[in-house]
Amino acid sequence: MADVLILIPARLAATRLPGKPLAAIAGEPMIVHVLRRAQAADIGPVVVATDSAEVAAAVDKAGGRAVMTAPGHASGSDRIFEALGKIDSERRAEIIVNVQGDLPTIEPAAIRAALIPLADAAVDIATLAAEIKVAAERASPHVVKVVGTPVAPSRLRALYFTRATAPAGEGPLYHHIGLYAFRRAALERFVKLPPSPLERREKLEQLRALEAGMRIDVEIVDTVPLGVDTPEDLEKARAMLTGQPGPKSPMTKS
Repeated sequence: MADVLILIPARLAATRLPGKPLAAIAGEPMIVHVLRRAQAADIGPVVVATDSAEVAAAVDKAGGRAVMTAPGHASGSDRIFEALGKIDSERRAEIIVNVQGDLPTIEPAAIRAALIPLADAAVDIATLAAEIKVAAERASPHVVKVVGTPVAPSRLRALYFTRATAPAGEGPLYHHIGLYAFRRAALERFVKLPPSPLERREKLEQLRALEAGMRIDVEIVDTVPLGVDTPEDLEKARAMLTGQPGPKSPMTKS
């Protein structure tokens, strides 16, 4: 596999849970848990891209590397693209993996799995999904589903992403996991594209790539990592990683 760089976007001013990269889980900031899991994937260097000196300091204290980016980015993809230009001006990295900074339970093996579809030269972007096992998630608009056609036993070619229950009929539904592995040229192209009609409608930026004719393949993994978006999610993460609820961060009082 080509040279790989993992970038973790982390902004402090999240709408639903401000300050969440620094929220304490098992005695450490959430961003440090994500950093260590990305490092444990052992596929390439890991750098946190942030707009916060506090987040950068927490990463530095944990022995990681952070790079400062502008505060006004509309998406994590835009943030990692700025970071890429700062830390890899020699263009050594050919694959850039975007690991969201709010996935403290992401398995290192899942991060590695995101590279598998890129063995096919026709694939521009790779991502992950897991089969939905909880009935309530099939209809939940908070669970993004990927609709795809099988191209290998554990791989789909993405046709659409939606918050609706899709596809109709009998068969599995797949919960999309928001982790992306971009070819460098694909990331460069993607961030230059304007928001697309379906992206605006569904509020899913990966639709921009599909509408532009880019190919996204999806590796199927066994489990969905917990995405921390609310105080309730934070308590779940604490329970999962410590076995019991941890102390609340002063920035995440409910």
